[in-house]
Order: sequence, then C-alpha cells, then structure tokens
Amino acid sequence: MVGRQVLACLRRQALVIGVRLPVPEQINMIDERFVILGAIVGFIGTISYLRSTIQGITKPNRVSWFLWALAPLVAFVAELRQGVGIYSLMTFTVGFGPFCVFIVSFLNKKSFWKITKFDWFCGALSIIGFVLWQITKIENLVIIFSIFSDGMAAVPTIVKSWKAPETENYKSFLASIFNSGMTLLAIKTWNFAYYAFPVYIFSVCFLLVILIKFKLGKIISKAMFKQGGILDS
Repeated sequence: MVGRQVLACLRRQALVIGVRLPVPEQINMIDERFVILGAIVGFIGTISYLRSTIQGITKPNRVSWFLWALAPLVAFVAELRQGVGIYSLMTFTVGFGPFCVFIVSFLNKKSFWKITKFDWFCGALSIIGFVLWQITKIENLVIIFSIFSDGMAAVPTIVKSWKAPETENYKSFLASIFNSGMTLLAIKTWNFAYYAFPVYIFSVCFLLVILIKFKLGKIISKAMFKQGGILDS
C-alpha cells in the first residue's frame, strides 16, 4: 500500500514535467520464485564464511551466531503460521546458515573470539526478546520480538566489525543483502508479516558490509583520534 502511495506521488510529479508513468497495475514485481535464487545466493555466502572459519581466518562471535540461528528459525515458524509461504524461505536460510557457522566455529581453535561481558549482556537481552515472543499470542508481536532478539544478537558482531573488521568475512552478509533484496522485490502482499524481517536483515547486513569491507569503524576512530590530537595541541 505504501508503494502505491509513493508511486501515485511520483506520477503527479512526473506529469508536471510532461512524463507519463504507467499506472500501478502495469508495474509487476519480480516472480516470487526469485526468492529461491536469493536463498541459494545467501547460502553460497554462508559457505564462504564457513570456509574462512574452518581455516581460522574468520573468528565468529558465538553469542551472535547462535542467537542469529535461533531468532530467524522461530520467526520462520511464525511466518508459516501466517501463511507467508515461499517468502519465508529467506528467513529460514538466514537462520540455518548461522547455525552451521556456530557448529563449525568449534572445529578450529584459531576461530575462537573471546566473549566479553558486553556480549553476554546483549545475549541476555536477546533471550528476553525470545521469551517475550514465545509467550505472546499475537503473530505480528512474535515477529517484532524476533527482530529485537536478532538485533541484540547482532550488536556484538557489529561492535567487533567496528573494532576488528579483519576478523570477519563480508561476503556472507553481502549475500544476505541479495537474499533479502530478492525477497522484498518478490513481495506482492505488502503487510508487516511479509516485509518486516527481510527489511531488518537487509539493513543490518548492509551495515556489516560497510563496516567490514571498508573498515569504516577504524577510519572513523582514526579520524576522531587525529581530531582529538589537534584539539589537544
């Protein structure tokens, strides 16, 4: 519905400059089967992360990856109950992939990342979110709590990617962007149950790719350090 309102606004603006846009009924989203392609690409990205973890190059935060597996898989069940269907495939893959990463992280001692009190705190908040969605009977609230739980689980890895991007692998998150993007483009029924989790996954993975690939955290920290030095002098 929001998409139609935005399109209507664009059509009015286009008419002002003499351009005629097609009416909403003439604009088709991509075939819903592209969701399957997105899921495949997403898991290929996970395979890259698994390989670098086994090699000891990537050091996953086990708090994040365990809870990243838990939250989407429960959200997947909630989506199935609401009849989301094929669009829930993305939610399943972003849960199954982290479960594999969590298991593989025990195969190589070099893949270990020291868990801090802050990580446990975020994990506790994530568990609280998990409990809340288990006791609620409203399916949309289940999805909200699952996003909250998954988001709190992401915080330790976001902080880790800010401080030590070299211990992460951006390809898995980049693939998840593609996965969630395909899901969003294939959605025909724009209600909360359909788009909430894909929008969340797209957003958090986009942030992680920026932090890991471009080492944004280190760049900002270095700039702030230099600025602080200039002010002190």
